[in-house]
Amino acid sequence: MTENIVPLFQPDPPPPPPGTDPPLTVVPGGGSAPPPAWVRCGRAVRWAATHEHTRTAGRLTVRHSLYVAGGARVLARRAWEGRSASRYERMIRAAEAAGNTELAAEWEERGARFRAARHMRRMELLTAPQRAAKGLAAGAATGAAVLLAVGALLALATGEVADVIAPAMAVVSLVYWLTVLLAVVWGPLWVAAPWLVLLSLWSVGRRRQTAPQWALPATQRTAEGPPITPSIVVTALRDLGIAALRTAIRDMGDAGAAMLGPIRIAGCGVEVDATLPSGVTTEEVMTRRRKLAENLGRHEHEVYISIAPAARTVRVWIADSGALDEPVPASPLALDTTLRADYKSGRAPWGLDLRGDQAAVSLYQRHLLVTGLSNQGKTASLRALALWLILDPTVEFRIADLKGVGDWNMFDGLAHTLIQGPTDDHVAEATEMVEGIFAEMQRRLLAPAGTVFPPLVAVVDEAQVAYGCGAIGADKRPYGGSKATSRYFQAVKGIHDQGRAVNVTIWEGTQDPTNENLPKRSREGNHIRASLALGTESQAQMALGEAPVQAGAAPHKLRQGLDRGQLVVAGDGLQLAAGQTFTNVRTHFINDDDARAITDRARQLRTTIETSADADEHDEPDDLAAIGNALGNEPRMRTQEVLQRLAQANPRRYRDWTFASLKAVLDPADAAPYKSNGHMVVSRDKITAALDARDDDTANGDAA
Repeated sequence: MTENIVPLFQPDPPPPPPGTDPPLTVVPGGGSAPPPAWVRCGRAVRWAATHEHTRTAGRLTVRHSLYVAGGARVLARRAWEGRSASRYERMIRAAEAAGNTELAAEWEERGARFRAARHMRRMELLTAPQRAAKGLAAGAATGAAVLLAVGALLALATGEVADVIAPAMAVVSLVYWLTVLLAVVWGPLWVAAPWLVLLSLWSVGRRRQTAPQWALPATQRTAEGPPITPSIVVTALRDLGIAALRTAIRDMGDAGAAMLGPIRIAGCGVEVDATLPSGVTTEEVMTRRRKLAENLGRHEHEVYISIAPAARTVRVWIADSGALDEPVPASPLALDTTLRADYKSGRAPWGLDLRGDQAAVSLYQRHLLVTGLSNQGKTASLRALALWLILDPTVEFRIADLKGVGDWNMFDGLAHTLIQGPTDDHVAEATEMVEGIFAEMQRRLLAPAGTVFPPLVAVVDEAQVAYGCGAIGADKRPYGGSKATSRYFQAVKGIHDQGRAVNVTIWEGTQDPTNENLPKRSREGNHIRASLALGTESQAQMALGEAPVQAGAAPHKLRQGLDRGQLVVAGDGLQLAAGQTFTNVRTHFINDDDARAITDRARQLRTTIETSADADEHDEPDDLAAIGNALGNEPRMRTQEVLQRLAQANPRRYRDWTFASLKAVLDPADAAPYKSNGHMVVSRDKITAALDARDDDTANGDAA
């Protein structure tokens, strides 16, 4: 037996001989052969190619190479502009694009003067050889005469006739030694000249920073993109790779300036309308958003393209570099403790649009859908609206959170129903809650014409849990699902159809929309449809509809994780420009502490109610006490209104109550309904006396 025991510690194997591969380690139960040589070679090459030293060397090479190329381009452009009128033509086009006719006329006059002077210089060049030859001959004769005169004076002074040609011979000797010196220097100068030229080009390129940002050293990089000018926008459109657009811009007399409207300041960026030439569709430009952004010196998420009201026109919004990565300011709900809500005429402060303006949404009689990928801020976006509306004491909330991690705890005591949990039991509770709201809607629809009903808002967070639930109820019908037999789906559909007419609305929050977890009939029944970051364009169409996506709405272009809390909103709840079908909203984030502070303010405005428990609590309610709570401070109340308030407070128990049910509880307590002014009413004093008497009996029983 001891022979099969493997010791806990094995001695290290001896190292392999140099130049050989290490032996494979034998793993009990099997092993694997070493990867082939080409795989190991590929891994080594990939490691070397992706190493930081390699990247640094690559950036260094690209940077200095582009310094030289950029310097040559700068000098060539300077030479060309110095010899031609291109500079004046460029300034004229820019002035015309800006609508400054006086400046354009001034530059045109300067260009005319430049052309006249250039013509004069060229005409002078025609006679320059003759003038040069005459000047050279005259200079040579004058020089020879001067040298001879100096030599004659020198000969008279020394008495030597040979000194007459001494100055001339000195000049000849000077020329000789200059020739010798040039012959010595010429070789090294010829070798060094190209390097001197490259050095000068490199110096010019380095001063002008002709290398791209990514190739620059970390200390020299800047996040700021170039300022947006008409020429930059036209160039960016020209270089999109659309042949018809490029040809049309080239053939325009003003180099494409007429395509652009005025560049307007729009929040943390600028906005410009571009009218496309014939043969170019708006869709072709919109599908090249990334390329357009890069041509403008921006990231893709910093450029948004939409269809303008004018025909064949796109509206381009260009953010200031880095502006969209700045945090959104705190919500006014958390800053202004005096803020109140008005369901009918007020607007909830949801966040900021891309212009930096407040995005306020009207919730009056509007169904709402918020969707997106997980952990992108869906619950926070939905809860921010509820926190505003809870400050209107006339609004009744019934909430089902099918995630159950406490995101909606602060509504305990404010919402008539608060269900929290992800199990099938919680889905059943949520389904019955929505069915109860549907029954209340039907009751309201049967009320006399002109009856005004208080707002009733249902919130179902993580609704995909309900749509995906396969639990079967006692009636053999599934609670969840997207088919006609689904109780939850049918109740939501019914509220979408007729709820807004009697102030009954439903808000849903769901993840990762598909036809299974968000049925078509359900998502299209919402008046406001908002989407966080999504994975595909087809999901964007499910979330917002085809029309907004075709007009440029792109939640699938949002950066997952980086654009957390940014919504693409379609619908009629937000104030949109004429012809606009969607907008982007960077929502305010309200943390749990601020949310509790807001709900504490709401409790001061509302009568505290007993929130019905979730699926984990099954205690029988106190019917007599519930009737007393329904009366509130009223000395007496009609039995019909008592039944209505009971159904609102606990729809599961009291939704099906009748006058007989009410009478069956009140008669044994000597608080039976009686007639007053022709209507059956319930007395608060009688119920209070009955509760006091019951408490006395309970106390006496405990004492005995």
